[in-house]
Amino acid sequence: MAVKPAWLEGLMAETFFGSCGAHENCRKNEKNVFCLLCCLSICPHCLPSHRSHPLLQVRRYVYHDVVRLDDLEKLIDCSYIQPYTINGAKVIFLNQRPQSRSKGSANICFTCDRILQEPFHFCSLSCKVDHLVDQGEDLSTILYRINESDFAFSQFEGLRVDVPEMMDDDQITPNSILENPLQYKGTSGSNENVGNSGISRGKEVVRKKKGTGFLGGIVLSLNNRRKGAPQRAPLS
Repeated sequence: MAVKPAWLEGLMAETFFGSCGAHENCRKNEKNVFCLLCCLSICPHCLPSHRSHPLLQVRRYVYHDVVRLDDLEKLIDCSYIQPYTINGAKVIFLNQRPQSRSKGSANICFTCDRILQEPFHFCSLSCKVDHLVDQGEDLSTILYRINESDFAFSQFEGLRVDVPEMMDDDQITPNSILENPLQYKGTSGSNENVGNSGISRGKEVVRKKKGTGFLGGIVLSLNNRRKGAPQRAPLS
């Protein structure tokens, strides 16, 4: 029987990268982690409350939610879903993306008709799951048992934000910086990074803050001041 497990249905239906209602007054409160036990999206401030739960990081690319293929294939068979390589990391789109219907004999997605490369049949996780459900297939044949050690809390140590609520803009501290775990694996950190959730941009904020203070403005004005005309020494 084609029954979606709660975590799978939640992952495809959940809204990510909105502000966390429980931490609306905190900085960096985008919901970019999915709890596979509670079946809901959480923000980095919520992580300590889910310390013993299996957790999956969701990333953002061109305004759509993606998950690293290395992570997703530990949960479900991702064969025939077209992956996309972004800064050296292969990712899978969670849901289909709006587009005009294709015409002709091109290789297209079985569910939404998006043009694909050979030999893929689906453009996203939801397209594959929905197709199998429509065909009455047993989803248990493509699902894997969750190994909690693969989705342990420890992998999100760099995402935790241990800062008080109602934080002022001038109180940015190293503990409030969200680091992209991919930056230690040779990624470039450009705006098209898999981690477009803003995670990799934390340190840029700190660098900008250093140049916007009062003293920074004085140094800048002194360095940019035009030099006056040279004065001759008095004649002896």
